[in-house]
Amino acid sequence: MRFEATGIENLKVDLNRLDDIMESHGLVRAGQWDYERVTYDRKFEIREGVFYLRIQGLAVEGDIGKHDAIIQLMTPLLGKHYYPHGVEYGEGEDFPKHLLTSCEKLIADVKKEATEFAW
Repeated sequence: MRFEATGIENLKVDLNRLDDIMESHGLVRAGQWDYERVTYDRKFEIREGVFYLRIQGLAVEGDIGKHDAIIQLMTPLLGKHYYPHGVEYGEGEDFPKHLLTSCEKLIADVKKEATEFAW
């Protein structure tokens, strides 16, 4: 599922600031990056299953590996994990309302904080 028109996809943020912001909201980058892309995930283990909120970004300037990049954020995604196949983001997935509400609030909070440092 895509969270369209959140406004987060209009933000460009310094990678180091972005890492701090995302971490403070429970979104983890860990090893999910290459020199042009980053991915932040937050895992939700709830009664209805295991879900991941994913916020990705592209380097529009600099190099992620050198921690010297400006990241253009992309549309957030929500997916359901199916063992052993992985995460499905399809529109046919059923997402609990309370999870959608939590994710929308989390995205809004990240956007609010990242806007303070956006380019």
